[in-house]
Amino acid sequence: MPAPKKHPSARARTNRAATAADISFVGAPEVPAMPEGSDWHPAAVRYWRALWTSEMSPEWLDSDYDNVVICAYLYHDFWAAESAKERKDASAELRLQRKSLGLDPMARRSLEWAIKVADAATEGGARRGRTASAQPDAGDDPRLALVQ
Repeated sequence: MPAPKKHPSARARTNRAATAADISFVGAPEVPAMPEGSDWHPAAVRYWRALWTSEMSPEWLDSDYDNVVICAYLYHDFWAAESAKERKDASAELRLQRKSLGLDPMARRSLEWAIKVADAATEGGARRGRTASAQPDAGDDPRLALVQ
């Protein structure tokens, strides 16, 4: 006879990461000014704003600010690159920095960050624009035209 299972509160493993969080958009956060000393590419300026207004930004600590600055510089370097090699180098490092901030789907999954979406968007597959297909009436079957 197997031993009875422990009460859930007494179990050692919960298989939930310490970084796990349900993230939802809380409104328009304050966007810090971009670092001085660079003639920023317009795409990097848009990216800076997008980073700070993303759903993930409330999860960042003050110590993550430097990583966001690094992302902005790398994004600037990517768009200002004069050769394919420079662009490739910037994109490779940018990919790593984005991962550390939870800015791609796999990084959010490994951090166990779940972005909450509006209730209406999650009902019936509407999130991706899918709607339930309407079933035609039995009299509307085009195959019946072949046998009649």
